[in-house]
Amino acid sequence: MASDPGSGKDALVYRHRLITRLWHWINALAVFVMIGSGLMIFNAHPRLYWGHFGANYDPAWLELPRFPGWVTIPSHYSLSGARHWHLFFALVLAFGLLVYLLGSLANRHVQRDLRIRRRELSGRHLWADFRAHLALRFHDPESPRDYNIFQKLSYIGVLFVLLPVLILSGLALAPGMWPWIADLFGGRQSARSVHFIAMALLTGFVLVHLTLVMLAGPLDEVRSMITGWWRVPGTGERK
Repeated sequence: MASDPGSGKDALVYRHRLITRLWHWINALAVFVMIGSGLMIFNAHPRLYWGHFGANYDPAWLELPRFPGWVTIPSHYSLSGARHWHLFFALVLAFGLLVYLLGSLANRHVQRDLRIRRRELSGRHLWADFRAHLALRFHDPESPRDYNIFQKLSYIGVLFVLLPVLILSGLALAPGMWPWIADLFGGRQSARSVHFIAMALLTGFVLVHLTLVMLAGPLDEVRSMITGWWRVPGTGERK
C-alpha cells in the first residue's frame, strides 16, 4: 500500500506489520539486556577454551580483560544477578523468536520480503547494491518497499543462523540440561566459545544496523518501526 509519488505528497508505504514491530522492540530490549548481563557473566572467568574442560591453568584460545561496569548488567560485580537477568531475557528472546517466525510464515513476510532471487546474487547486482550503499541509497526507487540484497542476507543470517546458534549454545551451558547439546559443539567449553563469538557477531550486526538507520534517516526509520508507515526518501521534496 502506498501513496502516489507523483501527487506532490510524501509517498508512504506500509512496510512493517504489527508482529514485526512488536518483535523488533521486544527483541531489541532482550538483546540489550542479554549482551550486558552476558558480559558480566563472562567477567567471572574472562578466558575461553575449546573442548569439554577449561580452567585457570589450561591454555585459553582467548583471554580478555574484564569488561567495565558501564557495559555490563548489573554495573557492579554480581554473577547471580547477571544470571537472573540473562536467563529471564533468554526466555523472552527464544519464545519471541519462535512466535515471530511462526507469525511471519503465516502472514508470508518471510516468503515475500526475505526470499532471495537468483538474479540478486549475481555479481552485477551485488556490485550495484554495494555502490548504492556507498552513495547512501538504500532502497529501489521502482520498488521502495522491497529489502535490498544486503538487508535480506543479514536478516536471514540473524534469524535463521545467529539467533538459533545463540539459543542452542546457551542451552548447552545450562548445567544438567540436555548434555547432548554440549556434545554437538564438541564440549561445554566449545559451546561457551561459540556463544561468545555469536554474541560478538550479533553486537556487530546491531552496531551496523544502528549506523545504517542513522544514515537512512533515523526519524523516518524509527517512526516506521512504531507505526508501520515509512516515507520514501526524496518524495517530500516534491511538495
